[in-house]
Amino acid sequence: MNATRRIAVLTGSRADFGLLRSVMLAIHEHSQLELCTIVTGTHLLQPDRTIDEVAATFTIDCSFEMQQSGEHGRIADAAAFGRGATALAQHLPALNPDVLLVLGDRIEAFASAAAASIAGVRVAHMHGGDRAQGVADEAMRHAISKLAHIHLPATQQSADRLARMGEDATRIHIVGSPAIDDLDSFSRLDDEQFEQLGRPDVVVLMHPVGCEDSVEAQGMRTILKSCANAGNVLVLDPNHDPGRVGIIQAIQDSGLTRASHLPRSTFIALLRRAHLLIGNSSAGLIEAAALGLPAINIGSRQAGREKPASVMDVATPDEAELLQAITTAMQRGTVDIVHPYGNGSTGRRTAVLLADFDPAAHPITKRNTF
Repeated sequence: MNATRRIAVLTGSRADFGLLRSVMLAIHEHSQLELCTIVTGTHLLQPDRTIDEVAATFTIDCSFEMQQSGEHGRIADAAAFGRGATALAQHLPALNPDVLLVLGDRIEAFASAAAASIAGVRVAHMHGGDRAQGVADEAMRHAISKLAHIHLPATQQSADRLARMGEDATRIHIVGSPAIDDLDSFSRLDDEQFEQLGRPDVVVLMHPVGCEDSVEAQGMRTILKSCANAGNVLVLDPNHDPGRVGIIQAIQDSGLTRASHLPRSTFIALLRRAHLLIGNSSAGLIEAAALGLPAINIGSRQAGREKPASVMDVATPDEAELLQAITTAMQRGTVDIVHPYGNGSTGRRTAVLLADFDPAAHPITKRNTF
């Protein structure tokens, strides 16, 4: 192929940017691709304003507001979805991408995939076919898959699910998870930064699952109480899903060391020094597992997703079960695993695929194979 393809990559949060960064770098470095960076979602919210982290590495071609400060809950998310779809549609003529690349299952990806697909722009979707049955995002992930023209699943199981959903096998390309790509570039956190974060033995990262704030707060209080005798604890703020306010309140009430946001480089460097990750983040299943760090996965948020042997499940925030799991995990220590999410080459593989894919095998018009 001689013509340069313009690949628009959309990032809507600190979480997906941490994963997309290696993919964006590979696209930028590929001689037959042109990177177009779109920033939206919680990147624009104060006080963290993580759009600045994106701008530190990439030229931002387009940004637009979706969420609004102070607005929370499902109705607010629905309104944000509408703003996102409308804004991207308005920007598409000027951006003129050949492909829009999105990752995961959040409203930013869903709104953008919907707008682009309707507008006749090919959509490439990373981490499609995964299962995370404990949150509303599960439905959005599969909706994005039905909108997408190029599937970039992380695992064989996810690829198989896409095929069972009726997606054409010629559109499905297993690339692994980009979450593993950059791990080797981050060494252990240095002593000064480690001291500033309270020398944590345990890192807690618990995201809301869409319950009322009071329910989310009660579960988080139980989790944090269970960690009291596990050593030094650092609690990270959750994402901006409904229920966040309750979790933040529980963190504030606990008196434990808190960090509102850590850049990915700091987060990964911290995991290299910690002894345990507790919560319901996919980082426990992917990044922590790749580093050999034991993780306790709480609740249903990651239900159905492949879990390496380094992960222990606790069904609900039950203090007795959590205490037992923490004791077992701390005694187990570092775990060597065969990782189901790839070998760290996802960014490069994705860029090559986007440069070389046959448009005739990935047409705009879609058909179901079932």
